[in-house]
Amino acid sequence: MSCLIHLKCLSTAAMLAVVAAPAMAMTDADNACIDALRATGTPDAQGGEILSSSFSEAGTLVMMKDAGGTTWRCIAYSDGAIGELSVDQAMDDGGAMPSAAMSGPQRVQFAPGTSGTAISGSLAANSSISYVIGAKDGQFLNVDVQSRGGALDYQILNPDGSALLDFIASDQPYKGQLWQSGDHVIEVLNAGAQPVSFDIGIGID
Repeated sequence: MSCLIHLKCLSTAAMLAVVAAPAMAMTDADNACIDALRATGTPDAQGGEILSSSFSEAGTLVMMKDAGGTTWRCIAYSDGAIGELSVDQAMDDGGAMPSAAMSGPQRVQFAPGTSGTAISGSLAANSSISYVIGAKDGQFLNVDVQSRGGALDYQILNPDGSALLDFIASDQPYKGQLWQSGDHVIEVLNAGAQPVSFDIGIGID
């Protein structure tokens, strides 16, 4: 009986030691990315966790998960500036490649002080994904889709649902002036029989 008590006490002491151990120190890049995520103003962005933080000379890549389970990709520079803040389409809650057919429209957010972002994703065969971005009449929209491992097409819809740009191949970037104000939709389509990964750059001038 005394041995059981002793083991129980030892287990409790070990558990307390783990809880009391200091957490990994937050870097300036981590803090900058957290601030940028909170600045998006979405309710889920007010809480969450840092998944990883990888430093390089080009900048620090910080992966975060918000309170709603959405994974965010953030690149921070040594001066505290944010080079990218975007939803990472390549990750779901289990860390696997999701099917775009199972994903709803993704709201595009720019980091404070920037006018563009880059997003990585993956599309299952015969599926599409849509990105929604608010813009004003007279502004210029820039879209550049780079596919990896297959062909993709994309189209751009005006806020009223009419076509600003009919489907074209992803190897053709787009830059054009907008003539409506409101949410524009960029739909990326994989009409092939194999999954295709891609990067999409979206900017407003």
